[in-house]
Amino acid sequence: MDSRKLARLCLEFADQKKAENGVVLDVRKLTSVADYFVIVTGTSEPHLRAISDQITDHLRSEFSLRPRATDGSLQTSWVVIDYDSVIIHLMREEVRKKYDLESLWGDAPKVRRRKSSTAPSAVKKKSKEPKA
Repeated sequence: MDSRKLARLCLEFADQKKAENGVVLDVRKLTSVADYFVIVTGTSEPHLRAISDQITDHLRSEFSLRPRATDGSLQTSWVVIDYDSVIIHLMREEVRKKYDLESLWGDAPKVRRRKSSTAPSAVKKKSKEPKA
């Protein structure tokens, strides 16, 4: 699977569990460690676990992909899931602010989100005009 598609899928799976402030950074020109970083915020340890499980379970069941490594812990409020070309950072808000990966990798362009058919701006409102 293309690494850009994988990064976007990871963000979509995180969004399904209500992850906050998700972003994908294109770090291909800045490091050889990965092509993309996915960074999302969870509100609690159970929320981080749910996001992590959502991503890893869906990638395993739908695409037969398993992470090369997982590091960190829910107790430290920062979990890193490594899929070789895509590295996912799941963080609590206070940890995300402290380490500020978006500024650290500030030269990395952000990957635009795909427009979803279920996005509020894409859903057309039904007309409330009375029928004749």
